[in-house]
Amino acid sequence: MCRGVDAMGSVVLGWIALLCFCGISFASITYHLREEQPPNTLVGSLASDQGLPDTGHLYKLEVGAPYLRVDGKTGDIYTTEVPIDRETLKDCRNLFEGDPCYLEFEVSITDLMKGSGPRLIEGRIEIQDENDNTPQFPSPILELAIPENTYVGAHYSIPVATDKDAGSNGIADYKLSAGSDAANLFSLQVADNSDEKVPQLIVLGNLDREQRDTYDLSIKVIDGGTPPRYSSALLRITITDTNDNVPKFERSHYEGELAENTPVGQSVLQVKANDDDLGANGQVTYSLHQPPPIVQRLLHIDHNTGIIQVKGAVDREEVSLLKFSVLARDNGPQAKSSKATVTITVKDKNDNAPSIRIRGFGLVAHEDGIANVSEDMPVGTPVALVEVSDRDEGENAVVTCVVAGDVPFQLRSASDTTSKRKYFLQTTTPLDYERIKEYRIEIVAVDSGNPALSSTNSLKVQVTDMNDNAPVFSPSLYEVDFAEENQPGDKVLDVVATDADSGTNAELIYSIITDSATKGLFEINQNTGEIRVMNQLDREYKERYEFHVEAADKGVPSLRGTATVVVRVLDRNDNDPKFMLGGYSFSVLENMPPLSAVGMVTVLDADKGENARVHLSVEPDNGKFVIQNGTGTILSSISFDREKESTYTFRLKAVDGGDPPRSSYVGITINVLDENDNAPYVTKPSNSSYKFLQPLTSPDTRVEKVEAEDIDTGMNAELAFSITGGNPHGLFRISPTDGEITLAKEFTRKHNGLHRLVVKVSDKGKPARHTTALVHIFVNDTISNVTLVESLVGHSLYTPLDMDIAGDPSYERVQRSNILYGSLAGIAGVILVIVVVVVIRHRLQKETKSGYQAGKKETKDLYAPKAGPKSSKGKKGSPDLGRHYRSNSPLPSIQLQPQSPSASKKHQAVQDLPATNTFVGTGDNNSTGSDQYSDYSYKTNPPKYSTKQVGDHFQSMAGYHSTAYHHTNMMWTKGMY
Repeated sequence: MCRGVDAMGSVVLGWIALLCFCGISFASITYHLREEQPPNTLVGSLASDQGLPDTGHLYKLEVGAPYLRVDGKTGDIYTTEVPIDRETLKDCRNLFEGDPCYLEFEVSITDLMKGSGPRLIEGRIEIQDENDNTPQFPSPILELAIPENTYVGAHYSIPVATDKDAGSNGIADYKLSAGSDAANLFSLQVADNSDEKVPQLIVLGNLDREQRDTYDLSIKVIDGGTPPRYSSALLRITITDTNDNVPKFERSHYEGELAENTPVGQSVLQVKANDDDLGANGQVTYSLHQPPPIVQRLLHIDHNTGIIQVKGAVDREEVSLLKFSVLARDNGPQAKSSKATVTITVKDKNDNAPSIRIRGFGLVAHEDGIANVSEDMPVGTPVALVEVSDRDEGENAVVTCVVAGDVPFQLRSASDTTSKRKYFLQTTTPLDYERIKEYRIEIVAVDSGNPALSSTNSLKVQVTDMNDNAPVFSPSLYEVDFAEENQPGDKVLDVVATDADSGTNAELIYSIITDSATKGLFEINQNTGEIRVMNQLDREYKERYEFHVEAADKGVPSLRGTATVVVRVLDRNDNDPKFMLGGYSFSVLENMPPLSAVGMVTVLDADKGENARVHLSVEPDNGKFVIQNGTGTILSSISFDREKESTYTFRLKAVDGGDPPRSSYVGITINVLDENDNAPYVTKPSNSSYKFLQPLTSPDTRVEKVEAEDIDTGMNAELAFSITGGNPHGLFRISPTDGEITLAKEFTRKHNGLHRLVVKVSDKGKPARHTTALVHIFVNDTISNVTLVESLVGHSLYTPLDMDIAGDPSYERVQRSNILYGSLAGIAGVILVIVVVVVIRHRLQKETKSGYQAGKKETKDLYAPKAGPKSSKGKKGSPDLGRHYRSNSPLPSIQLQPQSPSASKKHQAVQDLPATNTFVGTGDNNSTGSDQYSDYSYKTNPPKYSTKQVGDHFQSMAGYHSTAYHHTNMMWTKGMY
């Protein structure tokens, strides 16, 4: 807001008085402000207006709240969140048209640099009207009765609207809206009647009640604001019979006086109106026309006589002037009315005693009627502002004010207005706290009425002591040992400080000067200095706390002293040993020598000293593992064999040296990694089985599938298949991944006969291990002599592996006769083998009650079947030798001798040819074998296949050496079949 001559925010700076006495002055100014301004609108700047510097002064609003606030440094006056509404301000509610509305304020100014007494500035703000109210009709429906014989051009008064705004924002005009049927009958004229606009209805045409008795029109009232505000009402016109004379008052304006406190029922004045009509049309009744609420409450008019009487208690201090209108209406069927203005002045009586208000001023604050004054306050300093007023007027409001009694205080005038007198209550002599600590000051006010009325009010002044001694701690350093795991709220220590002052200046308040490390951790009793810990201390988190305590006295200004507190946290065994991981998993190679390190664990204990000394042990202690205390290294007491046990689990227990001790556990998993210490073994087909193929078999036909297993894992168990012998013509090929044998090309006549494929099965370990299998394939148009084919297969087992058996026709013709003899010799050999095996088996069953003991050296049971791998690998047990010996086959299925496993190479196969597949039958439509063997699959580590034929060994034991020797030179011919 800027100052100027405009209506908004202009300031009229008028000095009423300027007095200077003992450094104190007062002045009065006037500002202008439009109502309803937003918060923080600048009203005026006292510093600029008074010619004062805007620094070194303290401005304080004494009167004017809650509508105003003052900037303490610049003296700028601003509006607040409470809006200033001109129509609702207490002092502006009963103003007449054109009367100004004022909001008074008071501001005290204290010179902080010179230390002189405060100065009081009084002022007022003229609140200028805003167009913030809409004009309103007395009712949304206005009714008007017009006789049917009304002449053209007749005027009828319409009830006027009211607007709470004033001046140019008041009612400016009326407008009438009529339909097509009424536009030619009625129009509107607005007349100026002294201070108001009066709407009048003009009759433009002849009215006939018998044709139409009512008309509804719309009337709008508009104020003069910018922008204008308006409202509308329904004007209902009723056509009636004739009543053509209006009641006329003897005077247009009546004036009277009314003494306050006049008893109810007393007459004030009488109004009178005459009507020239006769009968009911000439009978006049009186009523108050739209009276304000205060008139309605205080006055009453007799409807027949027009006498105005007192209705309620009249108080001039509440209202000093009553202004209203009286309506005179005749009783005709079309009633006519007129108005007169009445003004009643309320006369004062001395019925109010003076009012004394004592309030703080400047830097001296009051609380509960007590002013606290420092003993070093300069003489003449105001300690209070005394405001004396009397609600009466005239001589009844002239008040004399004095200080009663012998006290070092006096009243000095601060301002003198017609309604209020203000005084400074100031000291006359220096104050001494040690001599008198408090004063009771009584102020008496007497008015000039007859009889005079008086009142008293008092103020208690307390002299305060100066605070010139700071609190002192003794000692200035406190050190204390305090054990951890305390309970929150436990006492730590007491600190004590002393102050040489007295009273409140010696009353101390203890506090802790907190920092980020101790905030919220320690608490001090502000009255006793007792320090308690509010949380549980943990030495492992922090073992020393240092902070400062402060003692502040209650003087103004307060003085302070400090001391240092050191808390040393003592250890308790409150932490379990803690492993760095929640579980440990280590991997080691099998066959590792005993007492090798398999892993290392780390365990910590957050405690201190013996409470942190940790001992480790293995649970359960089965002797397989030991732990080195100090390093946390786990050692094995055994050599690992993954095929026997691939995983070891146990727990480590950690126990500290506390009393009582604390412990913790952690799980350990040892995973044994595989080494390639087992050779593959063939599960299918058996060395003594064969497949039957016809010569016309087409290429790519599946012949057989070699199946093998390796009890190692990973790459050590991945197998590769290859044909290393018996395929000189390239008739067969084998899949290197799955061992499936297929026909590579067509057979010719020379290919008829028995083919023996030498298949090598190797793992992918480093170094690789392998085993050898024999796959027999008999090529012929038919197979009529199964026994003969089986004898050929049996004899191929005695043929060196580097000699190909591939259906050679010349070999068949030369040896045709010898085959018969060989067959007979084979039958005799089978019988001998049966006898020997039965005897040996019978002895073994007595000794071990099983068919084979792993690791036991074999000497006599050369042809007995050996136990295969564990059942957990999913392999079948030993074949039924009884069924085998009941076979009609003339030749036995030969069991090759396996090498007993050694301690150092426990699962290593050293043989090339696994004879354990001897008892596996083919079980399909294209091959034939001994049916009594087809249900069994017997596996063990394959025997070493030497260059000396196993068949020679067999004949040397059976007595058929010479016969067997001839068999090796047999020819494999088609003519035998």
